[in-house]
Amino acid sequence: MKKQPPASLPVMMMELAFASWETIGWRSLMMVQGTCSPTEYARMLEEKMAASERSCAALMRSGPVPDWMALMAPWHTRATSNARRLRGK
Repeated sequence: MKKQPPASLPVMMMELAFASWETIGWRSLMMVQGTCSPTEYARMLEEKMAASERSCAALMRSGPVPDWMALMAPWHTRATSNARRLRGK
């Protein structure tokens, strides 16, 4: 089941902030415990590169006023999915 996008930019930013904090917390714990796999380290880099590419593409498609929801969507999607995935470990 695919999650519905947030209704507004402030909601998206709030969800992004909380999901980012949760993801950083889980990953930091894994690093401290020595359980962070090479795959997880690679994922950290790859997801940021992909989100950057998508945000840049959205910015290039936008007119003089950027669509902030489209710019933030790749970051929101990855942060919320990471938080859900890491919560289950």
